[in-house]
Amino acid sequence: MFARLIAVLVACGMLFGGAASAEDRKDGFVSANVLAILYHEIGHALIEVMQLPVLGQEEDAADVLSLLLIDAFFEEDDASEIMYDAAFGFLRESEENEMALWDVHGPDLQRYFTMVCLFYGADPDARQELALELELPEERLETCPEEYDLANDSWGAVLDDIAADAPGGSFVLEGDSDSFIGRILEEEVAALNADFVLPQSLYLSVQSCGEANGFFDPETLEVILCEELDGYLRDLAAF
Repeated sequence: MFARLIAVLVACGMLFGGAASAEDRKDGFVSANVLAILYHEIGHALIEVMQLPVLGQEEDAADVLSLLLIDAFFEEDDASEIMYDAAFGFLRESEENEMALWDVHGPDLQRYFTMVCLFYGADPDARQELALELELPEERLETCPEEYDLANDSWGAVLDDIAADAPGGSFVLEGDSDSFIGRILEEEVAALNADFVLPQSLYLSVQSCGEANGFFDPETLEVILCEELDGYLRDLAAF
């Protein structure tokens, strides 16, 4: 329903395919992970703004929305490439960071497999080769279509609701958009406003946070992407 081109990556020649340079591949990796983080934080925002009930961990629900938006927003090749890089980000973090079982987020390796599973489950015939390439076990492959259907049933009505009155202007870009992440955010705000209308304005910005992260502030209704993500993700990419 919401398929669109990934304007930032196409314009800059950053997607897979062709003879992409190592720097272009890093740009693509950063872009994919920034999009996944942005959509995850929008999941938190929707839960707050629309007072959605969450059965289980809210972080898991936000991860699910992130994948559903990647699948819905982008054409097949672009969606596959974004998912591949975003999942690889979880895999690299699982290798680099000690697992913190006390954290509200699930273990990075589990988040990796869940992202691959849900993406495969959305279109098993077209995506089996990709799922096998990313080493999703046969036992999990069997349950992925049902897992995707459950996820889509949970979030689908919410997305249909906020899409009903689109286009709008409820996603508001704040601050400077001259940085790499800022340009991605600027493109996304325009695209999100074309697809969705929220009951309240949601503010999005790039800020210095002192750490590589992304946040949703429920008091100010603001999604903040930390400018430190750029360097962190470039270091994380193994290209």
